[in-house]
Amino acid sequence: MYRSTLLALAVTAAVANFAHAEPASLLPASNPFAKPSTLPFNYPAFDKIKNEDYAPAFEEGMRQQSLEIEAIANSKAAPTFENTVVAMERSGQLLNRVSTVFSSMVGANTNDTLNALDKDLAPKLAAHSDKIRLNEKLYARIKTLYDKRDKLHLDAESKYLLERYHTDFVRAGAKLSAADKEKLKAYNGKIAALQTQFSQNVLKEANASALVVDSRAELAGMSDKAIDVAAVEAKKRGLDGKFAIPVVNTTQQAPLSVLTNRATREKLLATSLARGSRGGDYDNRALVLELAKARADRAALLGYPSHAAYMLEDQTAKTTGAVNTLLADFAKPAVRNAKREAADLQKVIDAEGGKFQAAAYDWNYYSDKVRAQRYAFDENQLRPYFEFNNVLVNGVFFAATKEFGITFKERKDLPVYDPDVRVFDVFDADGKQLAIFLHDPYARANKRGGAWMNAYVGQNKLLGTHPVVANHLNIPKPAAGEPTLLTYDEARTMFHEFGHALHGMFSNVKYPRFSGSRVPRDYVEFPSQVNEMWMAWPEVLANYAKHYQTGAPMPSALLDKVQASSKFNEGYRTTEYLAASILDQRWHQLGPDQIPTDVLAFEAKALQDAGVDFPLVPPRYRTTYFSHVFSGGYSSGYYGYLWAEKLDADTVEWFKEHGGLTRKNGDHFRKTLLSRGGTMDAMEMYRGFRGRDAKIEPLLERRGLTGE
Repeated sequence: MYRSTLLALAVTAAVANFAHAEPASLLPASNPFAKPSTLPFNYPAFDKIKNEDYAPAFEEGMRQQSLEIEAIANSKAAPTFENTVVAMERSGQLLNRVSTVFSSMVGANTNDTLNALDKDLAPKLAAHSDKIRLNEKLYARIKTLYDKRDKLHLDAESKYLLERYHTDFVRAGAKLSAADKEKLKAYNGKIAALQTQFSQNVLKEANASALVVDSRAELAGMSDKAIDVAAVEAKKRGLDGKFAIPVVNTTQQAPLSVLTNRATREKLLATSLARGSRGGDYDNRALVLELAKARADRAALLGYPSHAAYMLEDQTAKTTGAVNTLLADFAKPAVRNAKREAADLQKVIDAEGGKFQAAAYDWNYYSDKVRAQRYAFDENQLRPYFEFNNVLVNGVFFAATKEFGITFKERKDLPVYDPDVRVFDVFDADGKQLAIFLHDPYARANKRGGAWMNAYVGQNKLLGTHPVVANHLNIPKPAAGEPTLLTYDEARTMFHEFGHALHGMFSNVKYPRFSGSRVPRDYVEFPSQVNEMWMAWPEVLANYAKHYQTGAPMPSALLDKVQASSKFNEGYRTTEYLAASILDQRWHQLGPDQIPTDVLAFEAKALQDAGVDFPLVPPRYRTTYFSHVFSGGYSSGYYGYLWAEKLDADTVEWFKEHGGLTRKNGDHFRKTLLSRGGTMDAMEMYRGFRGRDAKIEPLLERRGLTGE
């Protein structure tokens, strides 16, 4: 998942504006944000940044940018592209410096002080953004330029930048009356505050929600070392003598695939499903209703029937109808396949004399048995061949070197915010340094769930900055001295997130507004999904999939089984994803007068109406812990993974048709897509790469949805 820097998005300043002279600063020189970092590529000075440095830097950053914007808006000179649009691209350097680091730390390394500041800042930053986007004089200058854009003799990227600025301002409410602008400001502040509270509740609830059991026997099936970790976790929670399994991120939980005690499985899934809806301080039900209402009210004020209609207008999908059609087209065959898979599970249960009907908490456990019977292997056979460092260096990096000619060198001299973070210099094929890459692999109590990429510094020619990008994962950290052995999904996630990193590293744009992954939300997952293909590519797999103890390569027979089972459980995987995507759309396609009073009842009916209410397959995320859409940047956009996968599957076919993992293919992909950021219409960009629009057939084939 691409992690948009949410605070930076609230700021008109573009990313990484380090090279422009700033207004006189009132911030003490001792504050590490007072001046650009002197480390390579303006890498953040994590070792010098303290909790107390953020608030004054934000305050001064907003003050400085306000002065810059006022100077642009009130200029007596006639508006030109340079003195208006380019000047805005250069504004807000200090605010951007602090916001990029702060938003990353809130996600990856937070604490009570940062959480409190995040809550306090959210409405202030929303108000700051409104002050810019609703500035009548500033909009008038932009509109003057926009109206005569064809006569300004701008290059293609500059013209598109002007068009995007005009669109951004209009969508932000620049055309509203003075009274309506005040209403909009109130909505924006409320929404920002609610989103922040939702996010904090999800993290706190995850830390508070755990399956607690009294005996090792109840955790039968887990390894002795994993049970020992559960004992340590319980002790941390003041539950000496007990065992605790924290509940993380998605609905399904990893231990469900190995726990042999059915009652324990049932309790674990129930604990997961109850997050955010079990009462107490972290219950998100009331927040969801408030947030849905505020978003719907704001959309109505801006002239849209729903929040989804407002959001989708600026995506490649364009309309709610297009998204609804996509999801509906997949729902029936996905559920049909999931029911077939459920029947296979039931056969195993019956054969073992189970005397019960399969339930959602049985799925992972028995699907592994089906896989083992059908393909003579289970996921745990793969883990000894997926040692973390091998996957990263000899898999992820190796594939990138083969495809693009880039190389990596780890460095230990740059500061990090956690000892487990690793830092690499990235060099282009000509030997010139291209980027700095940070890799933060392990789960922590102060780190949000999931996996994401963010940019601390974005590339752009206007300011001469180079990429500093990071990948964040949530791999469980093993006991001291033990190897980090990945699941298949964890290894795939490493390749996926590095696809986002490549998008940031290869950016070759003039303006910060278009840097790297600053593309439509339903397009941003496309490059990262493409990069997943190299995980099981024979040449790549042979280079990294080696037994962590013996160094022996993964047996070809095991690899053949992996490939043969590639479509196994696709009915489940597609259905749980569709269910979450449909919930996102149903909540955000509501008008202001359609907000329900019961969150869980609405959720149940939405799934039923869409035909994805299959009890054995709960949504990948339930409403009350669906951070992507209620606190992150994916509101009305969770469908984007499937939308982007259509492009991805079609692109994989292109690579296969043209010889696979070659520099020639990589260079074409880089030149036509990865390097262009958001400089043009996304689908036009895709056609420039592929020579045509994407076809749906490769995706249907990949997900096993082509047959009746």
